[in-house]
Parts: sequence; C-alpha cells; structure tokens
Amino acid sequence: MRIAVCVKRVPITGGRIVLAEDARSINTQHLGFTISPHEECGVEEAVRLIEANKGDSVVLTLGPPEAVEQLRDAMALGIDRAIHLQTDGSEWDGEATAGALLDAIRADEAAHGPFDIVFSGNESADSAGFQVGIRIAYALGRPCVTGLKKVTIDGTSVRCEQEVEGGRDVYVVPLPAVLTVKEGLNLPRYPSVPGKMRARTKPVAVSAPARPEPRLELVKLAVPAGQGRRAESLGSGAAAAPAVVVMLQKAGVI
Repeated sequence: MRIAVCVKRVPITGGRIVLAEDARSINTQHLGFTISPHEECGVEEAVRLIEANKGDSVVLTLGPPEAVEQLRDAMALGIDRAIHLQTDGSEWDGEATAGALLDAIRADEAAHGPFDIVFSGNESADSAGFQVGIRIAYALGRPCVTGLKKVTIDGTSVRCEQEVEGGRDVYVVPLPAVLTVKEGLNLPRYPSVPGKMRARTKPVAVSAPARPEPRLELVKLAVPAGQGRRAESLGSGAAAAPAVVVMLQKAGVI
C-alpha cells in the first residue's frame, strides 16, 4: 500500500489570531506553528494504515523553508519520507496549491507507482479554502470523499463515513482515491523521542515550484466574533445570598 498526506504549516490554533493591517494575512509575530489539525488526523490515519498493511508513506507540503519542521513532525510519527515544495512564505491560492502538489504526486507516482490513498485535510485551519483535495482528485480522475470521520480499507475499496445530523453517511469507493478528513477521525499520537531521532535521518526531497499567475484573489480575512463574556453583580455580603441561591437554581446546580 502507498499513501500520501498533504499537510499545511499553520499558526497554532489555540493562540489569539490577529490579522495584518490589510486584513489579507495573519500576523504571526507572536504565534507558533503546527500542522493543520485536520491534517494531523490524516497523518495519523496514514501511519495506522501502513502499520496494518505495510507499504510506503510520504508527506507533502507547500510552504516556506521553516515548514520542514512540520514534515519532520509527521515523520516522527511514522511517515517514511517527505516532499517539501519550498516557497517564499506567501500564501498561494487553492488552485495554485493543488497544482503544485499534483505535480509532485504525479512525479512520485511515475517513480514508485500510484498511491492507493491521497489524504488531505477537509480545509486548512487558517485560510479554510475547502478546495485542495477536491482539485487534486478531479485532476487525477479519482473518486473523492470529503469531511470524513472514519476510514476503513476493504480489499480494493475504502469505506468512508461522514457525520451528519442524526447519524452517518457511508460511501464505499474503489481505490485509488482521494480522501479529505476532519479532526476527530482519530486521536493523533505524540511523537516519541526515538521517533524524533529517526525523523532527522529520513529523506526530504526539496524543490521550488514556480508560482503561477493567480486566477483567484483573496479579498479579506475575518476573525469570527467570540460569544463574549458578561458579568453580573449579585450584591455584596449576606444580602447577596438569596440572589446566589436563585442563580444556582437557574443553573440547575441546586
């Protein structure tokens, strides 16, 4: 079995997101970076499938030189090798990103044979384009199932499950296929110290694809408004006790 996983270097999602002045990029001055959470699950699923079925796994990313950190993290979890498509760090649109990854996938398949599965995240944690996996599948002429929470290999087919209101939708498609996955598909493992040591010696193929003239334009990013917080004074001293009791009753505590 051969599996490819497409990942993206994104700001750590638990941090406070601040946009640049033009609202077209994220100010990353005080943020760390990680693999996009959906794609972390894609990496974990690829490792599990290769452990169960044997074969070859590769992780690909399009990003700045620093993105090698995320490739090493994926290899520390068990991915065999990496392909780094280096850029100057500027954001590529979904069409250009898919095109660069597609060229790398085709070149690897020409050298080593077709991938049974190409995993990608359902959407990236920063730009949330929802496009790359679908574009790759269309260009390769392979079936694509999106938003997956469970993946099961069954001979020459793969059973895919999506969570929907009231249950799950199930699709069975032939291999090879392109699958986009969501956080919750599995629980990604933490890299072990021996895994990190092995990752240092695993191969990383580096190339610098030419960026095509963009046909899609990012107009503006927006940070969703939070729910906010509201404080209410219940009084002070013993006089506030009845109000506290009423509040606890409303909350169902008493």
